[in-house]
Amino acid sequence: MKFIKSLYFNAPVTLSFVFISLVVYIIASLTDGISNILFFSIYQSTWDDPFAYIRIFTHVLGHAGIDHYFGNMMMILLLGPIVEARYGSRQLLLFIVITALVTGLTIILFFPYTALLGASGIVFMLIILSSLVNIDKGRIPITFILVVVLYLGREIFYSFTIDDNISRLTHVIGGICGGAMGFYINKKINR
Repeated sequence: MKFIKSLYFNAPVTLSFVFISLVVYIIASLTDGISNILFFSIYQSTWDDPFAYIRIFTHVLGHAGIDHYFGNMMMILLLGPIVEARYGSRQLLLFIVITALVTGLTIILFFPYTALLGASGIVFMLIILSSLVNIDKGRIPITFILVVVLYLGREIFYSFTIDDNISRLTHVIGGICGGAMGFYINKKINR
């Protein structure tokens, strides 16, 4: 009982994202994926469809399978608390919403025959943001440069050399969002 009393909800946005995504995954499993198609995937549809506006944000909660879910959630659980502790829960939620919006609109506008679901854009946003948590005013961490080169460089390379069902562009866009938001918020913090 003492152990249970010592537990605390240390990263509310991160943990909520993981738990909501789990519920979405369970519902998708029970509906044979129909809920993912209706609510948790982004694809071009008519703007008369009210769910089109919702899907721009909710596509990051849907996952195609248990491996897809666990792969994304493990990275979110590793990096989310670090980013949330540095920038705050409200800021992390805003980062997630912005990244979902940018990745969703990119797919709709530039890849009209593509459907996308999953949190990999959020994962890459967190990867880049986590490399900026200890940034000093006016200085760029070498770890940031290495993370950008290794993670985003790999995704750009794979987008030209590997033909699979992975949206490498979403990874790159998520990373760009993380870098832009990281530099912006750190500039405000370090004034």
